[in-house]
Amino acid sequence: MDNRQAIGSWLSGPRATAEEMGIDFGHPGERLGLPRSGPGSVARFGRRLGAVMIDWLPCQLIAYGLITHGNLQTAGNWTLGLFVALSILTVGTVGFTPGKRILGLRVIGQDGGRLGFLRVVARTLLLALVIPALVWDRDGRGFHDRLAGAVQVRI
Repeated sequence: MDNRQAIGSWLSGPRATAEEMGIDFGHPGERLGLPRSGPGSVARFGRRLGAVMIDWLPCQLIAYGLITHGNLQTAGNWTLGLFVALSILTVGTVGFTPGKRILGLRVIGQDGGRLGFLRVVARTLLLALVIPALVWDRDGRGFHDRLAGAVQVRI
């Protein structure tokens, strides 16, 4: 075996190389007892990103048009504040934001139950920092979900 193959290609990464060598990591969510696909499976990144974008746009329009009356300097802060409030209120009560609902996603505890209010607040504040949401575990969960004991699943 070539050492370059063992280290992994900088394009595909070490996981792809390990999988080519026959190592089975299982499907995302398998360690959490979730199915490979269909309802209850771990939501993929594209859907999660789409849901955030769907939620962000109305928050931005409200902040820009109704609250700051076109002041771009303060509209960004208000947008983030509205997004945090929307996320805490909706995920804390029904388990999804409007964007998540439109794209067929729900936030649940990794035990399958609902998230408590404090875990929803912690998850949302970490999401607002952006970076924790860009760091994933092998189940496809963002660091904000992992710390809050949450997982985003398909409905």
